[in-house]
Amino acid sequence: MAMTKKTIAVSLSSVVALSLVLSACGTGSNTSSPAATTAASAAPKKNVTFSIGYATGDPAGKQAIADAVAAFTKANPNVKINDLSEGGMASYLDWLKTKDAVGEFPDLVEMRDTQLFSEAGKIAELPPEWLALFSDAPKLNGKNWTAPIVGNPPHGIIYSKKAYADAGVTAEPKTYDEFLAIQEKLKAKGITPITFGGKDIFHWGFWVNKYLMDNVFGDDPNWNSKRTKGQASFTDAGPMQAMKDFNELFTKGYVDKGWASTADNQTASMLVTGKAAQLFSGPWMFTQISQADPKFEFGWYPVPDRKGRIIVNGLNNIQGWSISTKANQDADKKAAITEFVKFFFSKDQYSKYLKAVNGISTTKEAITYEASPQMKRVLDVMADSKTIKSLQINAFFGDNQMPPQWRNWYYKLIQEWLTKGDFSEAYMKRADAEWDANIKANAASKK
Repeated sequence: MAMTKKTIAVSLSSVVALSLVLSACGTGSNTSSPAATTAASAAPKKNVTFSIGYATGDPAGKQAIADAVAAFTKANPNVKINDLSEGGMASYLDWLKTKDAVGEFPDLVEMRDTQLFSEAGKIAELPPEWLALFSDAPKLNGKNWTAPIVGNPPHGIIYSKKAYADAGVTAEPKTYDEFLAIQEKLKAKGITPITFGGKDIFHWGFWVNKYLMDNVFGDDPNWNSKRTKGQASFTDAGPMQAMKDFNELFTKGYVDKGWASTADNQTASMLVTGKAAQLFSGPWMFTQISQADPKFEFGWYPVPDRKGRIIVNGLNNIQGWSISTKANQDADKKAAITEFVKFFFSKDQYSKYLKAVNGISTTKEAITYEASPQMKRVLDVMADSKTIKSLQINAFFGDNQMPPQWRNWYYKLIQEWLTKGDFSEAYMKRADAEWDANIKANAASKK
């Protein structure tokens, strides 16, 4: 129905009246003006400072984290991050214990000995905002304590293609005997087969765990709990074979004789300069090697066990970023740390980190990067359904937790028998005794 002139006049009058009412309200004391709104949104953010601590054994990883910190603080000038991380001969565990003892336990910390520090009350349960980022974050005692920085990287042989060609090696080994045959061919050509960073305590875990996974954990992931209960021994066939195989690398002259004075960060140089043909390590070394000599041609493969199986360090564990209990109780610090964690795992930033360390993504969001041929081989091995994935002896948790202080003690015990050249069952009995003593001491400390 058409509107009359009178109706139109009334409508217009109503609109004008409503406009005047709204204008009057706009000048009231309870409503912010546009200028006030702009001023509020431009209010400076509160200045926050928190500390960070992480392992520095891998230069590429150290730099990648440092780059992430720099990028975050540039984008968030109100946040200051004190990097407490430092290199040195001390193990990362010992470094953290020292920091804790002097009251400098990091607010945001790369946690490796999670069970130890969670039970000591040093770290807090993950904030929900962190947990939402990951596809799989293993729990300890029903709680999540760590944000997995990277998927567990497998160790394997990084080898010089030239050295292999010079020694007449035409194919990668499909059995352990073929692997040993390669070592003999290299020796026969006067080429040192393997460089070994024995100066750094953590480097010992690479080969030691390879043989323990092959002979123990690949078949029995609950072996640690059996050892604790006295139902298994290091003198059993599996652990004895593991250490015999490890010992053989040295007694047969496959490992460079200067292992005791060679640091982990020197092994890449040893490889590219031809002082050794091979290095047993993880994919994080690929970047170091390429930086040392961009033209150096190298390959990577997992070492098969005596049954021809491929068993690698590849299960998710409870290591990663943790927030300290103290920082978790400070609302401002917790918020700033949470923002950094989100930034670190954001697609753009996390892809840079993964590329730098040749890492395996842990986030729900698919993260891809341009991988090298060597890293593509790693990813193929990890995706192969035949690959058996395990944890290293020190990475098990819950009932299968290794006494934390036992690991470095054991590595030093190995160095003792290698120096003396007298490996025997007696050393393995000492390993049992030390394990039991540590379990007893740890239980007593909790009472």
